[in-house]
Amino acid sequence: MSQIKFGTDGWRAIIAKDFTVTNVAKVSQASAIWLKSNEVDPCIVIGHDCRFAGELFVETAAKVFAYNGVKVYLAEGFVSTPMVSLGIVKLQADLGVVITASHNPPSYNGFKLKGAYGGPLLEKEIHEVEHLIPETFDIDLDKLSIEEFKSKRLIEVIDLEKMYCDNLEANFDLEAIRNSDFEFAFDAMYGSGQNVIRRLLPDVTLLHCEHNPTFNGIAPEPLHKNLLEFSEMIQLSENIDCGLAVDGDADRIAMYDNEGNYIDSHHVILILIHILHKYKGFKGKVVTGFSSTVKIGDLCKHYNLPLEIVPIGFKHICELMITESILVGGEESGGIAVAGHIPERDGIWNGMLIWEFMAKSKKTIKELIQEIYDITGSFAFERSDLRLDEKLKQKIITNCKNNFYTSFGNHKVERVETLDGFKYYFNDSEWLMIRPSGTEPLLRTYAESHSKNEALDLLKICFDTIMK
Repeated sequence: MSQIKFGTDGWRAIIAKDFTVTNVAKVSQASAIWLKSNEVDPCIVIGHDCRFAGELFVETAAKVFAYNGVKVYLAEGFVSTPMVSLGIVKLQADLGVVITASHNPPSYNGFKLKGAYGGPLLEKEIHEVEHLIPETFDIDLDKLSIEEFKSKRLIEVIDLEKMYCDNLEANFDLEAIRNSDFEFAFDAMYGSGQNVIRRLLPDVTLLHCEHNPTFNGIAPEPLHKNLLEFSEMIQLSENIDCGLAVDGDADRIAMYDNEGNYIDSHHVILILIHILHKYKGFKGKVVTGFSSTVKIGDLCKHYNLPLEIVPIGFKHICELMITESILVGGEESGGIAVAGHIPERDGIWNGMLIWEFMAKSKKTIKELIQEIYDITGSFAFERSDLRLDEKLKQKIITNCKNNFYTSFGNHKVERVETLDGFKYYFNDSEWLMIRPSGTEPLLRTYAESHSKNEALDLLKICFDTIMK
């Protein structure tokens, strides 16, 4: 067993290999000890997503917390990460646990910790929990009874999905969406957000809104390559105006226009800034991850909004959201949070915000993007995840650290930024980036250019250069 370590967003491991009942119990024990050392009479919200054995793992965590005297609000059925985070705030809990591996392949599961403010636990506190994880776990879990803990009121089952849907009803004009001239579609990627749109917007076209722990063999990450069926469905329908897709735990977002063209998170971030500031009059700082488009800076400059760029990992954005006035905080991965909601990524919330605006303004998603392009100019972003031998991966990272790459093909590097990974700029609007993943054994490569083909060419040039 390798040491349990939290990555960019929680602890992730392969089910039955390292993600086992015993290891979940160990992490839960450490979390309970940490919580009790920081709070008097603490309580916690716990939920699981749609992955294999989620109920087994979440009951393991609930038993361990209850055994330690922590009051547990246990979610009924599978729930999304935003549901747990919202539940923490609504129930005034001190901590949250989500058993989820988010967008990772179906063989993975994970353990996310959430703070009392309804967002990721901060890095310093995560490290404190890590240091408390015991080497062994000696409590006999089979002798701990969920029903007995319920009778002692140490475990209380709650309906987080209803709480979440009620919150959407209270914050959005869903009637405007329901009665809109626009037709919408939703792809849950077999994830834990699958019931929400069905409950609130019954006329929306649904895809992959069934319980399938294998995700039909496709990682539930809202990248275009994983959403080809959704894109084709929109193309063939000829009447769907906008599609919304979310990942396995419904905190990441992607969208599609009426022709089935993919709208990545960079464009979604720009659309949210544009709507919230230009049309709704909101102000505040914009925070974005290191791998996001430079066009965010251009739009912020146009609107005179402050911008801060942070390392990759939404916890860095969350840390600012709980101390400052943040308009939009978002990452290339599709995790975006906005003013007026919890400091948490929420794909469905952001989708509702855009759909409601479309319904009321009668503007299409294409028209909104064109309004942004009129300010920033058009662009395209592409990413390629390389599964490499660890020795080769480390060689490439060492080369980056030693400034080995001064050009990629005919593209001469003008400057390099190293906030989190290695970002090679060729001019003010074209760049490549190389960074090891914080949640999977991958080397991620990113590129931004003027068109999709040019961005793809940059990725190919990057691959050819680093593989020499």
